Amino acid sequence: MDGEFGNALEAVGPRLRALRKQRETTLSELSETTGISVSTLSRLESGSRKPTLELLLPLAKAHGVTLDELVDAPPTGDPRVHLRPVSRGGMTMLPLTRRAGGIQAYKLIIPPSARRGEPDPQSHEGYEWLYVLNGRLRMVLGEHDLVLSPGEAAEFDTRVPHWFGPADDQTVEFLSLFGKQGERAHLRAKPKDRPTP
Repeated sequence: MDGEFGNALEAVGPRLRALRKQRETTLSELSETTGISVSTLSRLESGSRKPTLELLLPLAKAHGVTLDELVDAPPTGDPRVHLRPVSRGGMTMLPLTRRAGGIQAYKLIIPPSARRGEPDPQSHEGYEWLYVLNGRLRMVLGEHDLVLSPGEAAEFDTRVPHWFGPADDQTVEFLSLFGKQGERAHLRAKPKDRPTP
């Protein structure tokens, strides 16, 4: 068996044990849920039994994880983006790009509870472009205090003090393109039709 896949399968036992302990479940309880005997579960966790698809599917379901997460499968070139949200100051950021440098893309979700109190504008190097998806975004930018609705966009130099938050008591969701070196978003427009002579 390929070394990479063999290593992934060897790591299943400790991962199964960790998931079970994390959920504070006994082998007996897991056996009742999955229909797999206690001795088989014990041998899977210890690594003395090789995991099979017939055993892993009910275990993944019982632990509430995907099969890929259970076996820590190596990347397969799947084009889907697997988002790993980051929470900061009550807002959730979903990175949409994974490469270092250049323009970075994010989806930001800010609930009303995350931005209570007076705005506290901050500045830093870079250039940002944003587009509101849902809700209404309050944006304080320098001396301007603006409200953007779904479908509206803004772009600005992030050296200008700025702050974002929901404009009302609804969660706001927006896309952000950010370039640390001050790159501006380049938009291509269809050339105007030339009048025929």
